Amino acid sequence: MTASAAPKASTGANSGLMKSKNTKPEEIRKSNIQAAKALSDAVRTSLGPRGMDKMIQDAKGEVTITNDGATILNQMNVVHPAAMMLVELSKAQDIEAGDGTTSVVVLAGSLLEAADKLLQKGIHPTTISDSFQKAANKSVEILTNMAIPLDLNDRESLLKSANTSLNSKVVSQNSTELSPIAVDAVLKIVDPEMENNVNLKDIKVVKKLGGTVDDTELIEGLVLEQRASNINGPKRIEKAKIGFIQFQVSPPKTDMDNQVVVSDYAAMDRVLKEERAYILNIVKQIKKAGCNVLLIQKSILRDALSDLAVHFFDKMKIMVVKDIEREDVEFLCKTLGCRPIASLDHFTAENMVAAETVEEVQTGTSKCVKITGIAHQGKTSSILMRGSNKLMLDEAHRSLHD
Repeated sequence: MTASAAPKASTGANSGLMKSKNTKPEEIRKSNIQAAKALSDAVRTSLGPRGMDKMIQDAKGEVTITNDGATILNQMNVVHPAAMMLVELSKAQDIEAGDGTTSVVVLAGSLLEAADKLLQKGIHPTTISDSFQKAANKSVEILTNMAIPLDLNDRESLLKSANTSLNSKVVSQNSTELSPIAVDAVLKIVDPEMENNVNLKDIKVVKKLGGTVDDTELIEGLVLEQRASNINGPKRIEKAKIGFIQFQVSPPKTDMDNQVVVSDYAAMDRVLKEERAYILNIVKQIKKAGCNVLLIQKSILRDALSDLAVHFFDKMKIMVVKDIEREDVEFLCKTLGCRPIASLDHFTAENMVAAETVEEVQTGTSKCVKITGIAHQGKTSSILMRGSNKLMLDEAHRSLHD
């Protein structure tokens, strides 16, 4: 009795082991599909003109209000690997097309739901994958045949496309102001040779609090977030000669962290005299080159501009803008058509660029510097973005980017 029961028990154990081996891939597939569907359902409600905005609070307690799919998914701390693929998909869409970031995630979620039903019917995953690939190729073919070629000279069609994209955003009521700005900014930088691709780094958006979104404007020239560093110096200069330097106008520091102890007044006086002579020499050479607007790159080693230097620049009637960010250097050089000057020896008249006016303007609660009438302006655009509060300003910036 016992002898005959033993083989049966072992067969049962083997079949149980085989069953668990077969069910594991199914469970993993199910888990992946469920995670992707959950993510797709989370953003589904923000799709279209009737879509609702999402309010997201991050770990630091900062709140973001948006209905831009890429931003929502970026703010969500997704851990599941399959769901992370959807986040990457949304990012890729944002880079490639700018719009449709929510649509691609919703579409992927629906396709996975369809795949789940096919899996339950016992169809092999590879067969489903191959079929999807064939369907995708056919879809591209159909869409290409449906598509209407767009002429860049047809501004009306471009405005309609921009309006459609803005319709589902918070700033949809401002689409009449934002659409022409977006279209004109892109048309200004587009290269006829490569009209399928536009480098969005050539469009600089400066965000300033105060006013409303209606006050947003496209600047014929360049806008700098920084304000003029002068205290009693000029705030507006016409027929400007602009120089852009990467060295500091402040007393030099030792290479190592040293301390200099000054014991008597005579030595102290000598130190101050040396410092004064050193800075005055730099300022005089800048003035000699004919420069009346000086842009200084931000320095991490020491102050880019000392108080004494500001005093001398004020006396010489030279407008100074300091702390130009390192990532803005390339854009600034391309717009002005200049190159950064790394040492005082190279600060000559031929390295200057001319502009009609450089002025510091009040924008809401803060100030910024506007450069217009640049002699040899590169293919770049500058947009001064305004908003009544930070949340609105950020969302308007995202909408304009899309």
